[in-house]
Amino acid sequence: MDKAYEWVPFYEALANKLLEYNDKRSELFKLMKNLASHQPLMKYFHFEREELWGPRNHRIDPFSVMSVLNRGITNENRTKLAEVFANAFKVTLPVPTNFNGIPTFNNIKSFFDEGIDELWDLFVSAIKSAETNTFTDDFKNAFKKAIAIKGNGLASITIGLFWIRPNVFMPLDTYSRKFVFERYGIVVPKGDFSGDDYVEFLNTLKNKINEDSPNLTFPELLYNAWSKKGKNPQLKSTELITDNQRTMQGKSTSNEDSPNLKFLELSYNAKSEEGKNPHAESPESITDNRRTSQGDSTSNDGIWAKNKNIILYGPPGTGKTYSTIQYAVAIIEDKPLSEVKSEDYQEVFKRYLKYKDAGLIAFVTFHQSFSYEEFIEGIRPVVSSDENGESTGGIEYVIQDGVFKLFCNKAGTPIRADDTSLDLGIGKNPTVWKVTLKGAGDNQIRTECMENGHIRIGWDGYGEITSDATDYTQYDDNPILNAFYNKMQIGDIVMSCYSSRTIDAIGVITGEPEWHDEYPEYKRLRKVKWLVKGINEDIVDFNAGKILNGLSVAKLSVSATDAVQILRKVNPNLFDQNVKIPNRVFIIDEINRGNISKIFGELITLIEPSKRIGAFEELRATLPYSRQDFGVPDNVFIIGTMNTADRSIAMIDTALRRRFEFVEMKPDTDKLKGVRVKNIDISNMLDIINKRIIVLLDREHTIGHSYLLPLKTDPTIETLAAIFQKRIIPLLQEYFYDDYEKIQLVLGDNQKTDDTTRFIVKKRVDNKLFGNTDVDFPEYYEINNEAFLRIEAYAFLR
Repeated sequence: MDKAYEWVPFYEALANKLLEYNDKRSELFKLMKNLASHQPLMKYFHFEREELWGPRNHRIDPFSVMSVLNRGITNENRTKLAEVFANAFKVTLPVPTNFNGIPTFNNIKSFFDEGIDELWDLFVSAIKSAETNTFTDDFKNAFKKAIAIKGNGLASITIGLFWIRPNVFMPLDTYSRKFVFERYGIVVPKGDFSGDDYVEFLNTLKNKINEDSPNLTFPELLYNAWSKKGKNPQLKSTELITDNQRTMQGKSTSNEDSPNLKFLELSYNAKSEEGKNPHAESPESITDNRRTSQGDSTSNDGIWAKNKNIILYGPPGTGKTYSTIQYAVAIIEDKPLSEVKSEDYQEVFKRYLKYKDAGLIAFVTFHQSFSYEEFIEGIRPVVSSDENGESTGGIEYVIQDGVFKLFCNKAGTPIRADDTSLDLGIGKNPTVWKVTLKGAGDNQIRTECMENGHIRIGWDGYGEITSDATDYTQYDDNPILNAFYNKMQIGDIVMSCYSSRTIDAIGVITGEPEWHDEYPEYKRLRKVKWLVKGINEDIVDFNAGKILNGLSVAKLSVSATDAVQILRKVNPNLFDQNVKIPNRVFIIDEINRGNISKIFGELITLIEPSKRIGAFEELRATLPYSRQDFGVPDNVFIIGTMNTADRSIAMIDTALRRRFEFVEMKPDTDKLKGVRVKNIDISNMLDIINKRIIVLLDREHTIGHSYLLPLKTDPTIETLAAIFQKRIIPLLQEYFYDDYEKIQLVLGDNQKTDDTTRFIVKKRVDNKLFGNTDVDFPEYYEINNEAFLRIEAYAFLR
């Protein structure tokens, strides 16, 4: 059994054990309740709720038990639950660690509500039919009764059947049906669907599969369906399975699939971005445990799979930048946002800094002068230098990558699943090199290097030691040796040049330069961990359209992300369950302060989830300076912040609005609950101020709770006065353009009878100031600083 499908016999064995409880259903309920009391991942059953389980007579159906392993949780947690079940039900087969090709239930609704007896009847008759290879009338009748139960439906019932006998039953969700139609021409009718209809469908499908790919199983078919989503139905099964597969999710959109669509969402453990619902939920809705499955840990399709571009917007002081830290950690750890927000912020911040140091997070702030050249790439003047690094006084122009391109170029670097330590030997910021092993084509040096795990170059005439005094004029090869000795670093990626267009191996530099006098030639050596050998890959398109030059050592224009993509294509086994491509987060603070069209350029299209590298509609753009074909990796998430007091959301670039999801950050007075300064309730005071601002101005210019947070640790009148004088009053002056009458309304000064308690005082001009001139001067306003220290001045703000 292929390790990728080791779950199949385990699931079948577990179903057999559940069959033993057909006449002991209450015992099964007690067993599951006991397991849930010790296993937090099963708390969602809420066995303690009598109003939920009392009407069921404290019984549970077998499909709901199976669903414990098939929810939107990580593979690690699924394996943990499988171990729990293996011990509880005495399943002796190996516990699976891969779950490829398994459809899963949404976490919001992970078990069947109604029809326990009907579900048991279907379960028993389905296993019997599978054992006898005969679909009995009992099965057909049980099937019809089960799907007729409210809240079940065709998709969920057939998924449950697939779980218990994966090689016999085929799920009928929307995307699987589409794939079956596109590949085999089989139409699954919508509406009423009987047991006879399902049996006829299964028989027809099996006949079609036997004609096309006799050894293809339903789990493999499902994996293929979601790997390709009908993209190339002519490919054979082995081609489909070994191709560059990616993880994706699908969502049932047909009422015939499930009448209870608001609770049911299906996702698949394949490897493709294809099939994503373009109408993705907001990040806040995702925190409601709406997770999707992870077919293997190289996938970055998890809770945040559909939310690649997010903007947090709101007035000043609402915690937008503060929240980006929580969002970033949640995305990288693939956790619900609510879970991360419930943790101690300092602990979250420590992890944020750890991930930032590891290169998983980058942070920039947009401003009016920020440009495409700084964000993507541009031509920059640099002072010329010689080989010793000394300035020559001249100026030369080089193409320099911007912050976002640099971030994307290294986004494909894999890490271990259990921590952020580097895996496969690839460094945190790797450069991609090409090395020519003696010459093009096969030769003895190339063969020896492949067998012994190193690369070798020549220039033996200079001897073991080269220095500043070495005369390189004979061969003009100082740049080659300089690259080999000084620029090439441990952790860099090296590609073995086989011809002017192709490479035959990819490896990682693992050692410092060495001199080996035992070789007759090519004595300079660096140890390499070869990740793939014996390949024949054309990399010109990845190398900005340039052929490979004849230098022994040269830096390529290939990004680390593209190098890893090639590795995934030619040797997918490198990326097992212990290795994953982590999510990476690029934070753009004050995103609305920059000129979006000028900064993003062609990337405004490439950041769309459906246009990312590996997605169904993958797009790359040829960059104007480097001529490199550039795309945005699927595991790069963009989080922006936007201050609505600077610029309304309605005024921002339309192209940006279409490609980002917006999460409003409102003043959260709950964070000030219980904070009092003498008899002033600070939470209530902020509510009153903001309600007045909304009436007099708009909701985009309210005051955030963070301005008043210092009062939580120092609830004194002096601290409150300082906040009003130095933060709130200047903000109101900016909001209302020094319209002090409105500022008085906001502060309640209009309700006061005594100027000593007014924050803003109306003054009349003393004509003596101008020599008793007979001019009717207008009134003016002054800020009464003394009032801020009087507690009675805040009387009309509570």
